[in-house]
Amino acid sequence: MLTIKCAGCRRKLWKYFKIGKGEVLRCHKERIKRMYDVDERDGKLFCLCGKPIGIDKGRHFSMISKAFTYSGTKDTKR
Repeated sequence: MLTIKCAGCRRKLWKYFKIGKGEVLRCHKERIKRMYDVDERDGKLFCLCGKPIGIDKGRHFSMISKAFTYSGTKDTKR
């Protein structure tokens, strides 16, 4: 389980179940276990500090790579 945080203010955004050992470039909506502080406007995701985090693509969020950090472990056994 990963904790996705804003790179600017370090605020928690959501908890995400990551499968595989690759980078976090997409966050599938069905794998998000808990949402914290995220503002969704015009198809984009913003942290409450105003920094853009990602773009809503329907079934997943396409993440802006330098806009977030994460901590936790990935499920690499699948």
